[in-house]
Order: sequence, then C-alpha cells, then structure tokens
Amino acid sequence: MFNLSVEIDQGSGFCFGVVYAIEMAEDILKQDGHLYCLGDIVHNDEEVARLEAMGLEIIDHQQLATTYNAKVLIRAHGEPPSTYELALNNNLELIDASCPVVLKLQNRIKNSYDREEEIYIYGKHGHAEVVGLLGQTSNNAVVFQDLEELDLETMPRNITLYSQTTKSTDKFYEINEVLRANGITVNAHDTICRQVANRDKELRYFAMNFDRIIFVSGTKSSNGKVLYKVCKDQNPNTHFVSSIADVKAEWFGKNERVGICGATSTPMWLMEDIKGHLQKL
Repeated sequence: MFNLSVEIDQGSGFCFGVVYAIEMAEDILKQDGHLYCLGDIVHNDEEVARLEAMGLEIIDHQQLATTYNAKVLIRAHGEPPSTYELALNNNLELIDASCPVVLKLQNRIKNSYDREEEIYIYGKHGHAEVVGLLGQTSNNAVVFQDLEELDLETMPRNITLYSQTTKSTDKFYEINEVLRANGITVNAHDTICRQVANRDKELRYFAMNFDRIIFVSGTKSSNGKVLYKVCKDQNPNTHFVSSIADVKAEWFGKNERVGICGATSTPMWLMEDIKGHLQKL
C-alpha cells in the first residue's frame, strides 16, 4: 500500500458551456432515449461513451446531410450558418447548445464582416469553434495559429483581430503588440473565455503543491494539451492519463501527496474514479 494522499483540483472539469450542452443532451436522452449529436459533444472519450450508452449517436457533417426529420444537438463549439440552412432543408430540429460566449463572438465577427473589415482570427485550423467563426465571414477571414503564418509586410495595414475563445490570453496580446510594432493598425477584440484562460494560472499554483500530478484529459482536447504542459512545466512529476487504465503503480512512492486535475472537457466523475483507484494502491 502506498498510502497516498489524493486531492482533486475543484477548479478543474467542465466549463459552463460544456455543462450546459451535456445537461441538454441528458434531458432529451432521458425523455426520448435517442439523440444525434453533430461531432463529439466533448473531447473526452470516457464521457462520450457514457452518453452513447444512454442513446447519444455522434454523426459528422456528411451524415447530417442525409439525416431527415430528427433531433440533432449542436455542441458548445457552435456551428456555421450553413449547418442551420441544412437543418431547415432536412426538417431537422436543432437542439442548440452552443456556448453563449461562442455565440456572442460569432455575432461580433458577423457584424465586422458586414462592415467589410479585414478579419483575422487567432485560432487552431480546423477546430470546430473556428469553423463556426469562419462561417460568419463566408470563409473569407484569415485564420492563423502562429505569427509565422502571416506575411507582415504584405498583409493589410488595418485589420480587425479576434481569437478563438480557448486560446492563451498572453499569446493574444503578444501577437497584438508584434502586429502594431510592424506598422499594422489593429482593432483588437479580446474574446477569450476567462473561465478557460484563468485555469492556466490556477493550475500553476495547484501543481506546485504536490509531489505528483495526475492530469486527466482526452487525447483530442486542445485545451487538455495546453494545460498538461502548464502542469508539467510547474511540476516535472506530472503524468497524462485518459482513464484509470493509463495509471501505472510504478509512478508512485509511499506517503506521496498526489494532485488530480484536468481539462475543461474532463468530467469530474472520471477524476473521482481515478482518485478512488489511487487510494486503493
């Protein structure tokens, strides 16, 4: 027996947008026993499997095009206008669980596009949220993950800058400063969700207070990859796991203090399960 002292970071787990989407899905599944969801409802395989056992069926955009007369959940990431147009044509009832923060951002980008502004979006190429944001501009905005992708000499001298809601606040302002230093007038909109951004600072403090950190996240979660690195930089004894099966007994020593934390897509029940497993080692 290792006699581990285990504590879960109470700030970890689902952000309110994910909680909202999952609660909506659960309510309909309890009532109807079946619900389509456009894309993974959350980037966590364990949580997706739990909801699939209740009757959730994940479909992609290609499958959506041949789906008719059904209920389909729009997850927290949001969707482009084309998805809503398709739903009308296919007589689909959309259960819109788009995060309010994302919907507000979509609206702001649409207004900028209507004013014919040169729109740049700091975000991950192909990410579901970014696809939805890009759709507000008829796919005419410029998306970039890093400044190296932009030709600072030839790009417009006056731009409107937005960000995917889950990107780093520090990085966003750093990009803003570099653009300005290169003679570009930037109308910057800080559209980063503070509930997500603040996790960075909170986890730095959490990670330094334990002998070992178990970071719980799905492998598809962009947010999980970023926050895992935050913990690893602060505490080298940080291990990434997606389920109890990933936990290895040889990581631990007797009487160690272990902290468990996770991404905004990590369910609290999974962290609780891992805590119970560690206490039995």
